Amino acid sequence: MKKTIADLLIDSLLHAGVKRIYGIVGDSLNAVLDSIRRSGKIEWISVRHEEVAAFAAGSDSLLSDSIAVCAGSSGPGNLHLINGLYDCHHSRIPVLAIAAHIPSNELGGEYFQHTRPEHLFKDCSHFTEIVTRPEQMPRLVTIALQHAVSKKGVSVLVLPGDVASLPDDETVPEHVVHITKPVVRPSDPELAKLAEYLNKGKRITLLCGAGCEGAHAELMQLCDRLKSPMVIALRGKEHLEYDNPYSVGLTGLIGYSSGYHAMMNCDVLLMLGTDFPYRQFYPKKADILQVDLRAEHLGRRAALSYGLCGDVKYTVEALLPLLTETHDSSHLDKYVSDYADVRKGLDDLAVGKPGRKPIHPQYLTKMVSDLASKDAVFTCDVGTPTLWAARYLEMNGKRRLLGSFNHGTMANALPQAIGAQAADRNRQIIALSGDGGLAMLMGDLLTLRQHKLPVKVVVFNNSSLSFVELEMKAAGYLETGTELNNPNFAEVAQAIGIEGIRVEDPADLESALKRAFETDGPVLLDVLVNRQELSLPPKINFEQAHGFTLWMLKAVLNGDGDKLVELAKTNLIR
Repeated sequence: MKKTIADLLIDSLLHAGVKRIYGIVGDSLNAVLDSIRRSGKIEWISVRHEEVAAFAAGSDSLLSDSIAVCAGSSGPGNLHLINGLYDCHHSRIPVLAIAAHIPSNELGGEYFQHTRPEHLFKDCSHFTEIVTRPEQMPRLVTIALQHAVSKKGVSVLVLPGDVASLPDDETVPEHVVHITKPVVRPSDPELAKLAEYLNKGKRITLLCGAGCEGAHAELMQLCDRLKSPMVIALRGKEHLEYDNPYSVGLTGLIGYSSGYHAMMNCDVLLMLGTDFPYRQFYPKKADILQVDLRAEHLGRRAALSYGLCGDVKYTVEALLPLLTETHDSSHLDKYVSDYADVRKGLDDLAVGKPGRKPIHPQYLTKMVSDLASKDAVFTCDVGTPTLWAARYLEMNGKRRLLGSFNHGTMANALPQAIGAQAADRNRQIIALSGDGGLAMLMGDLLTLRQHKLPVKVVVFNNSSLSFVELEMKAAGYLETGTELNNPNFAEVAQAIGIEGIRVEDPADLESALKRAFETDGPVLLDVLVNRQELSLPPKINFEQAHGFTLWMLKAVLNGDGDKLVELAKTNLIR
């Protein structure tokens, strides 16, 4: 049988080390699927929604430290990829999307399922091009993959179905991925100027994010030298929180008062590998210094006194010998002590008393953390699952925490868990799903069963979009449209052939989690958690306090005073 353009594509992906492609079949993908079948070397992971394919490819890429691939058929099929691709692109994850297209001779004629993917994907990719002739291959594959791995983001190849099936017996696949790891640090004069700011500083605080991956040891030395507390942005939690005597927690909307005040009361803030977006949480009267590998990020969140381009690890290594001043430890000691108090307060909330229903989500998350394996991978839905994961999952340098931390989309936990488990079937993968998030893409529980992926799905079932309710309360609105009339998710899981466990009493939680974690296949643990949990940001401004008071008044006037009683019971009585 003659080779086709699709064969050339699949051979090129094999040369790039690709082992799996996530997607849903469709006639415009027929040639690609047939090539996958005949190669026998790439696994096709059939999902129930293409959005899941893109999310799964992203988590696969993160865990395998390689590029991953998703695919969608023409029109609606590849449009469904777009939300997951936005998430991957915002999180700087190398992913290639194959966007199948209508027959090339029908382009421009408003044909069935006609869209313009070459335009639609431009905003969530570094590279998007349409293949129209055999001579473009495999060069476009090389360019697409190289853009994705070098810029750490998404590339899209638009491939009409008829072009994919064209014959090509002469072209040889290229070595299509060249992964480079240059050492990037500021120049010596730039480092000297940075050191000058730090040597003069009296109360220095570090704000560290995902760009600090691999620099744990160097940052501990830097904190010790500067006697600086470290505030950790959420995406830096998995890389920095463990074995860190300088940590004072997170800041921002789901952070701690210790982290907030450590930043607000410093005279020098050193930002390392973070693009923390909330400007209201930056100090107004401090010298702000920033080191980032992407120079275009310098100064876009706060006005800088000085900004430098460099990899955090290599920059700190070169900076340490230039730090000459001895710093007083009072600034560090104060906020480390404050964090210890905050931490104790949080841990005191993570309790479960037999018979006291519903279960506190803090207790559920801490129990998951305590019982999970030492190298578990956690995924968490946007909303309260992210909040509780940030506060109660314990990192140790081996565990991973994945979420939609930049794009902030619902329903990411299950899809990301699918990709993580497909990348490593022997590793424990735990999805912390909200009831709203799970219901949005619940069809892909079938993917777990079909591909025998032993993901453990823990559902925070509070019959509401609870984080949205908190936002409404803070703004003074009565919650509207947040009520969820949920089924028994455990029974849903059992109906589709997955082990389902329902937990309503705190007394049953530990045994249920152990049973779930010890089960060989996929498990859904449906846990009824309390809806009326307050999770306040570290800074409560006048508008929020006024809004919350206004909500209480409106609730009484609308005959919903029982909500106030329930809120008090939940947050004052443990």
